[in-house]
Amino acid sequence: MPNLTLELPSMYGDHHVVEVRRLLLELPGVADVYASSSFRIVEVQYDDAELTPDQIKAVLGEAGYLGELPMPAETSTPATENNGQTYFRHTAAFEQTGQVVNFGQKVPYNGRPLWPCPGMGPISGK
Repeated sequence: MPNLTLELPSMYGDHHVVEVRRLLLELPGVADVYASSSFRIVEVQYDDAELTPDQIKAVLGEAGYLGELPMPAETSTPATENNGQTYFRHTAAFEQTGQVVNFGQKVPYNGRPLWPCPGMGPISGK
C-alpha cells in the first residue's frame, strides 16, 4: 500500500488532527492516517486500487486544510473605531465579524467563530 505525505498549513491544533483523521478514515481505501499538528503534516496509507492521491487532496482541500491560514498583516497605519477614536492594531481584524479584537475589548457573540478555523463551526447551546 502506498503512503501519501501532505503538508497541511491550516492544521495547527489537536482538534484539527481529530477532524482530518475523521475525514480521511471515512474514505474507502484508507488503511491508516498519521496526522501531526506540531509538524502540520498528514501521512495517509491507502489502497491505490480504491483511491487516488487527488481524491485525498480534494477532501482535505474542500475542508480547508490545504491552503495557507489567512492572517491579516500588521501595518503602521492606525485603525479607527466606530466613535472615530484611532488606535494602533496590535491584534487582528477578523473578516467574519468585521471587528478588531484585542485583549481589552469585549466582543459580542454573533453565532460564528472569530477566526478561520477549518473543521470548526459556531458553538451551539447555552
